[in-house]
Formats: sequence, C-alpha cells, structure tokens
Amino acid sequence: MVKFSKGMWHNAPDTVIDWAVESWKAEANKAEGKLRVLAPTKAINHRGDILNCPTLTVELEASSKDVMLLRSTHWKARKAIQELGFELYPNGKKEAPVTKTEKTATYLALQSGKLRAEINTQPKSFEIEFTANSKLLTKLGWQSLGYIRKGTSVHPNDELVDPDKGERWMTYQLQLGVGEKIYGLGERFGPFVKNGQSVAMWNEDGGTSSELGYKDVPFYMSSKGYGIFIPSSAYISYEIQSERTTRVNIAIPGETLSMYLIYGQTPKEVLNSYCHITGIPPRVPNWSFGLWLSTSFTTNYSEETVNELLEGMSCRGIDVAVFHYDCFWMKGFQWCDFEFDPDFFPDPRAQHARLKEKGIKICVWINSYIAQESKLFDEGAEKGYFIKRKSDGGVWQWDAWQAGMALVDYTNPAACEWYAGKLKKLLDMGVDVFKTDFGERIPTGNVQYYDPAADPATMHNLYPFLYNKCVFGAIEEHYKSRKSREPWPIVFARSATAGGQRFPVHWGGDPMSTYEAMAETLRGGLSLGLCGFGYWAHDIGGFEGTPSPGLFRRWIAFGLLSSHSRLHGSGSFRAPWILDPSEISSKVLKRFTDLKKKLVSYIASVGQKETSVYGWPVMRAMLLEFGLPDSSDRTVWDLDTQYMLGPSLLVAPVFNDEGDVTYYLPAELTQKTPTKAAWYGLLDDKFRYTTSEGTGKWISEKHDFFSIPLLLRPGKMIVVDSPSHQPVTILYNDPLPSNCGFEESTQAVVYLDSMEFQVTRKLIKARWKNSQGHVCITYTYELKVTSSGHDKNSILER
Repeated sequence: MVKFSKGMWHNAPDTVIDWAVESWKAEANKAEGKLRVLAPTKAINHRGDILNCPTLTVELEASSKDVMLLRSTHWKARKAIQELGFELYPNGKKEAPVTKTEKTATYLALQSGKLRAEINTQPKSFEIEFTANSKLLTKLGWQSLGYIRKGTSVHPNDELVDPDKGERWMTYQLQLGVGEKIYGLGERFGPFVKNGQSVAMWNEDGGTSSELGYKDVPFYMSSKGYGIFIPSSAYISYEIQSERTTRVNIAIPGETLSMYLIYGQTPKEVLNSYCHITGIPPRVPNWSFGLWLSTSFTTNYSEETVNELLEGMSCRGIDVAVFHYDCFWMKGFQWCDFEFDPDFFPDPRAQHARLKEKGIKICVWINSYIAQESKLFDEGAEKGYFIKRKSDGGVWQWDAWQAGMALVDYTNPAACEWYAGKLKKLLDMGVDVFKTDFGERIPTGNVQYYDPAADPATMHNLYPFLYNKCVFGAIEEHYKSRKSREPWPIVFARSATAGGQRFPVHWGGDPMSTYEAMAETLRGGLSLGLCGFGYWAHDIGGFEGTPSPGLFRRWIAFGLLSSHSRLHGSGSFRAPWILDPSEISSKVLKRFTDLKKKLVSYIASVGQKETSVYGWPVMRAMLLEFGLPDSSDRTVWDLDTQYMLGPSLLVAPVFNDEGDVTYYLPAELTQKTPTKAAWYGLLDDKFRYTTSEGTGKWISEKHDFFSIPLLLRPGKMIVVDSPSHQPVTILYNDPLPSNCGFEESTQAVVYLDSMEFQVTRKLIKARWKNSQGHVCITYTYELKVTSSGHDKNSILER
C-alpha cells in the first residue's frame, strides 16, 4: 500500500508526479481497432513547451467483446517487468471483437460491443471516459494518469550520475461513483466491500486474521457493472477511497501500466469475461466433494493413529472420502524428500491398498522447498534445479521453516520434470492428490532464476501459479497414462494468483478457532470466488487453537455446505469424539456429511454446467446471483455472512452457540409482476417469504446444532441423491401453485461419480408441501439410464 499524495493539493514528501495534461497527438487505427495518444505532462502553449516535458504514451484496444485493454508507458525501452508471467487467454480468444473507431476535432472513440471509450483531445483536457449503453462506468480525468518519482532528485544533472536513485511508479486513478462498491482482489479476510481499504498485491503467509493474503488477485469487480484487471504479478498498490475519496488509486513500480476494463450487464457476465482472459476452472471429481479427514499438523500420528481415526469415523457411520497425511508423514528436517517415515509408516503401500479397498482416496502434504537434510538436496543443487543467488551463483538458502532449505525453480523445465518425477512415485503408490502448501515465502533479494526473463519482483506472486501448474500437470499425466475413468486431477492449494483457478482446489489458510475467524474465513472465500476460483475449502473448526464444542458444530455445518470440506487443525485432532466427548459433535458431523452426500449430484451439476463453463464459483456471494447494477435491491451488495451454494440454495451459517441467525431473502428481480416469493427450507420443511410487494426481507431465527438455514430458491429444482443413486429424488420449489409439476416420464440429466447420464425418470410418488398458496414438490423417480455408454447396474453399484 503506497500513497503518493498529502490531501488534495500536495504530493507526499519527496515525491514528484508527472500527470497527463492533454492529448497532443491523437491517432485512430480503424483497421486494427486501436487508439493512440501522446500525452504531455504540461500544457503545450507554444513550440518551446515540448522541451523538458515528459510524455506518456497511451494505447487503447478492444481485447474481446466488451473488454478493452489500456496501456500507458513512460519510457518504452525500459523492461516492463509487470508484463511478464500471466498466461492470458489460455484457451484462445473466442473471436476477434467487432470494433468501431471515431476521430473528431474534440475526441477519439473506440466501441466494442456495448463498451465505449472516449479520449478527450482538446487542449489541457486529458480524460478517458468508459461508458456502456450511454452510462458512465468510470473515467480517468484530471490528474489521474501519472508517472511518479519518489526519493529522486528533480535536477536532471543528478540523474546523469545516479539514474536509478529512488522509486519509479505508474498510476491510474479511476473515478468512483456515488454509492459504487468494490469487491474481489483475491482471498481477502477483511471487510467484504473493499471501499476504504488499502490493499497490496503481495502474497504472504499471514493467517486469516490480518490484512495479508495467500491468494492476491489483481482483479476487482464494481457494483456499476464492470471489472478491472491489472495483468501483472508484480507488487500492485490499491487505495480504494483510502487516499482520494472519489477514486480507486492503482500504482505499480516501473515504466508501464496496463489495465483491462471488462463490462457486463450482470456480475456473472463480468466474471465470465475475466475468466476468459485468465482461465476457466476445470471439472473436479465427485469424490472430492466428500469429507476430507486429516492427521492435523503437529499432532503425534502414525499408521496406527490413522487406522484409529478412520475406524472411529466408520463405527459412527461417518463416511470419509479422502484421508490426508500432513507434514510429518516425512521425517522432520527432511521436508521434502517424498518418503514416508519408516518409524511411523513401515509399509505405506500396503496401508494405502487397505484404504483403497474401503473407497478412501489419499492425500499427502508437500511443498516446493527442499531441506538441506533431504536426500534430494544435493541432487537438485548439482543439477541447477533450485533458485540461485545472483551474487555468486550458489543455491539461495533459508532457515525459516526447514533448515537450510532451497526452493525449486519452476522456470527451469528440467526442474519441473524432476520434481514431477518424485511425485509420480507417490502416485504409483496410491496417492490421489497433493496438498500443495506454502508458495508465499518467495525471496526477491539477491535472486537469480533459470529463466533470465524472470524478474524476482514478478516471480514472488507468480511462483505459486508455476508450482501448482507443475503438480497439477504431474497428476494429469498420471491419469492419462493409466487411462483413468476419473481424468480430472485436483490439488489442495493454499497460495495462488490470477489464473490459479485453473488448478483447483484451494483452501483458505490458517484461521483461529473462533467465531470471528469463521466469519472472516467466509469473507475470504466469497472474495476469492469473485475472482474466478470455483472450488474452495477451509479448516473446519479453525486451524490454530482447539475449537469449543459449540464452535466446532457450527463450523461443521458451514464446512459441509461449502464446495469442499476438510477436518484439519494444528496441534489437535479434528475427530469429533476427541474434541467433544459428549458425542454430540459426532452426530452433527454425521448429519451434515449425509446431507452433503445427498447434494453431490446438485453440486457436481453446478461445477459441470456453470463453474467449468463460465467460471462462476460453486460457493458464491449473494451479489453474483441477485446483484444488478440498476437494481433497487441494494442490500445484496453488502451481504457477507450468507451465500448461495450454486444458483439454487441459500446458506446462512450460524456464528454463535445460541443458534441465533439473521439473514436476508433477496427479491427475484426477473419477475415481471412483483409478488411474494417463497424460499423452502430443506432441513425444516418450512417456507420463508419475501414481502408481498416482492421486495427482499430480513429473517431472524434460532437453530439448534443439527440445523442451519438451507433454503431452496423459488422456481429452482435440485436433485437429491440416495446412497445407491436409486431412486432419485427431485425437489422443486414451484412459484406458481397452478403448476402440476413434471410429467410422469421426463428427460433429465443426472451426475453420478463425475459422469453425466441422460436418464428417463419414471415417477414413483410426489409429495406436495403447500403453504399460503406456495408449493414445494418432492418428486421421487426410478432412475433408468437411456444413454451413457455404461451398463446401468455397474453405474448404480458405484
């Protein structure tokens, strides 16, 4: 976070800012659909004014429909470090945008779809306005595009002697409209609405109770119907109404600043266009939606402990989908050597085989650091697979975390292949997924990468993208070689940046075991989802400390109604009978684990039809479903203690032992005639209503530990699985009581074990829940597979 001004009238001490003053040279390239202006930093009143006058070159082009790329440069021959790194348009551009350029005596204009940019070319009037449908989105106006020198001398002769003294920055200061709100910027645990905050793009391991972030993403979304993406993995400073109260100030070190402005009529459109630029999350396997159980971090565990934990779950009827071995599956001081500690795990291959027989997948902890004591250290150092010291070419080492550890250099293709090869041995042993921990503690001082174009200042945030890409690719290649029927690899990652959504799943780092941390965890997940990350988890019960029984029970409900669900802690096990000898937590865990199993088809369908197509997260902020820039229901733009699980289910976690919860039912804005809307409670079989005028309404309730507000949206339908997938139950919240529901034989799509099947549903029974003229119908169908390429019986047995 960097501020360059002192109020409206003065710069910060020792700071000089050259602001774009006018568009002295204006060019419109109709053939390429581009605009270019040369912007002097002082008014040109006569010929002599062109001397000793820095200029900023401004280029504007349509990147795709309703998306524009603005690039501003001071010195173009200087290395633009912020342009390195991100893999943009990884799946290619959909199509060349249809553009229209204009040039008049007073302005240049560029049109792409509904988005229009207009550059004022009149003297002393530099300004770039972005509009859509003739409405202003934002603009760069007076003193809003600038080149900053901090800690330098203003005398040019001093620069002849010491040209690199001080700091150089580029800045955009975008206008913020009345009532406009800003969201996103990665997984941020502070206030959900970012107005008033100073935010830095610089990944750090800071826990969830801080302003730091594990997953900093330089993209934000506005309530006015646009998003801003800075295509840089360098340090970026955002001052969001925190320096100039009518602006979002964006600053980046160096000589160039680029910005994508993305327009959309809804937040979903904006997010989809952003994901088209940085990547769409792929599908994930159905088994990953089940319950993950961990050894926790510093607990004492062995093969016997693992067996006891799993047996404890089994005897209580709690199904575990994935078992996770945390750090100490390897010997201390040797992380990572990728070998099970024989003192505690004498025959891991046999143990894994036994877990597989029970249908349990296996996850192990890894990171990208190689301790000096690891047998892999000498091999990696000799072959040049580690980040090096620029001063002497030696290995860059550190004692923080593992003694003398080195960091794998993922800009070296041979290092990637070497690292992936170590993982392959574990995959052959039966490991299914890797928890790719860390990736934030990446050095910038005295650093040399294998790739000479890799600048340490850019690599700090980009490193976790390359790290997870390598691991994800290793699993993908393993699946291909085995011709697996589950060809969708996943990792379980902590750090990320823009584009990291291509390598799911991600979890929310290290929260404390408090209700406040539970709430901040939710805020982080909602913010991350607005940056295109489709699948997200968190440590149920918190990571640091031991949760009270009440907190643990409430967090269980929240965790099992997230896209992915993991029991994990630091110094204590998260087995419910250990944390809560009363066994109430065990019963709560069984209740919500069973509930999630019934929702797997619905969650998988959201992932398949929305997340992996449009980039919309499974677990999403209310504004993504109900926020419209011109909506009269402004409440949805502030909601951060509830969310939508896909488009159909509203979830409102309870943040206290007493069970008191207040949540908001938004209006259905697509209704032509405002009317009372009924939301159906899946757990208590009751309706909740908006107002008779069709506007939103706050609801206050009390829930015991076995309940949570889980509501089916009006007019929506979900598939509810039975344990054997037979019969199939469909819940339909019918907003029109006159409807008689589906016909007896109907076509539909059902998702079983990550596979999609066209089915015919033969109606067995229908149950009508009627209240105040509203109907929720439970349809139970016999499942008959009609087209899948698989034998019906073999499918249902799975």
